[in-house]
Amino acid sequence: MTDKIKRTIRSFVRREGRMTSSQKQALENLWPRFGIEPENGVIDFEILFGRNAPVVFEIGFGMGDSMANMALSYPENNYLGIDVHRPGVGNLLKKIEENNITNIRIMCSDAVEVLKNNIAAESLDAVYLFFPDPWPKKKHHKRRIVQPAFVQLIRSKLKNGGVFHLATDWENYAEHMVEVMQSAEGFENKGNESGFIERPDYRPLTKFENRGIKLGHGVWDILFEKKS
Repeated sequence: MTDKIKRTIRSFVRREGRMTSSQKQALENLWPRFGIEPENGVIDFEILFGRNAPVVFEIGFGMGDSMANMALSYPENNYLGIDVHRPGVGNLLKKIEENNITNIRIMCSDAVEVLKNNIAAESLDAVYLFFPDPWPKKKHHKRRIVQPAFVQLIRSKLKNGGVFHLATDWENYAEHMVEVMQSAEGFENKGNESGFIERPDYRPLTKFENRGIKLGHGVWDILFEKKS
């Protein structure tokens, strides 16, 4: 298995969408304080946050509701979020200002490139991947971010005992995630025999997810721990 990830196939499509005036203003005013440019190199988290604390890296935070919620609920953690959707970045920055959140920093870039170039080895306590694009058509499954090489990249950045928490509302993708994780070297399943866990309290229930649950849609959480 190669440890290189070819970037000819990306797991995301940039969907810029319309930005509200408040999101634009948040980007202009708050990005210099809370945003991180990938060109700045490997991140020293103690310098970045001004303290030594557990670091949680969330890939694809969407509109930022869950990340803001977690940062407020668990102030003892530092959170680094990454997403390519600029309206979502602006929205999260707005929430940071409204709630006086100090333990979040943001990147607007390709998560794989950031992991390779900006995250030091064994520097993360947790990686969260909640509701990534499921690419439901079979011909697009190769675009799914959860692949063996990606998982080993995650492993190299996690501390021993660090966790990789995934969640999806697509059953086929959930099965794929479990299959990849169970065959991944250096990880231990923390869920049941099928590879799933009940949603932990620290993962907020989103409005979209709650609406789906009321309609009978399933949601699958998966948790694996890095072992030395």
